[in-house]
Amino acid sequence: MTIIKDRLAGTLAPVLTPFKSGGSPCTRRFIEHCERLLEQDVGIVLFGTNSEAASMTVREKRMLLDALREAAGLPRRMMVGVGSCALAETVELTRAALDSGCYNVLMLPPFFYKGVSDEGLFRSVAQVIESVGDTRLRIYLYHIPAVSQVPFSVSLIGRLLNAYPNAIAGIKDSSGDPVHTLDLISEFRGHGFDVFAGNETHLVDVMLAGAAGVISATANVNGAAIARLCKEWNAPGALAEQAGVNHVRSAFSKFPIIAAMKTVIAARLGDAIWAQVRAPLIELDSGQKDALLSELITTGYESHHEQLS
Repeated sequence: MTIIKDRLAGTLAPVLTPFKSGGSPCTRRFIEHCERLLEQDVGIVLFGTNSEAASMTVREKRMLLDALREAAGLPRRMMVGVGSCALAETVELTRAALDSGCYNVLMLPPFFYKGVSDEGLFRSVAQVIESVGDTRLRIYLYHIPAVSQVPFSVSLIGRLLNAYPNAIAGIKDSSGDPVHTLDLISEFRGHGFDVFAGNETHLVDVMLAGAAGVISATANVNGAAIARLCKEWNAPGALAEQAGVNHVRSAFSKFPIIAAMKTVIAARLGDAIWAQVRAPLIELDSGQKDALLSELITTGYESHHEQLS
């Protein structure tokens, strides 16, 4: 992964959160997982969708952020997910990120109320920026309408950029529509606004168009391959590499993806604790686990440290 003029680029993973048997986050496993990702040239996004962030408290998030900072210092290749239904919580976590030395935040819109106007969303983002009051802040908008049902429209993005050009840094486009990603790149090219694809399935195409990179769930479990493709998207063999990462993504997508990724990490490390998710999610059953691992073996999938068997 590279930094271009202090802006993030390349491959990032929304870091999975490991939970102890009692249900609390496990700081040791969390830090080890972040370190494994960084070793693969994968940046980290704390408290994204696949981190089960919506099921975690601000206190838990701050604890993990502090633990990572104290263990080895926060890497530059990092964002902190800060979006919450309550703007006061978004402000609190944004301040915590800045105080820790991470200036890049990934911001969901307030997502409980549906059908809200662009004016309401503009006020929400503006309130966070002005309440935090720190010129170092760099906000990446998190557009995931299938989950939040509260989109960041093109016109709203333009208005935010005009009002806060130094604070609005880019977007993670998890619309699931590569055409939308390409449209965002075209619309905001030259405005200092970086577009990250929400998954790797069209990575060659979006990188060719000028994307900054990709923030992908499956970078947690296939990070080295995705990072290599993101860096070498125009090299001979890139299309074959694209097909390979897509096959792996497809295997995970046949199951609840957070539980599936945790299952594979548990199998790889021989650590059953890693398979745990927090309610309302549930773990894969034995049949699902066997089917997932078998399919991954047929794709030729190999983890960062060892092949599944």
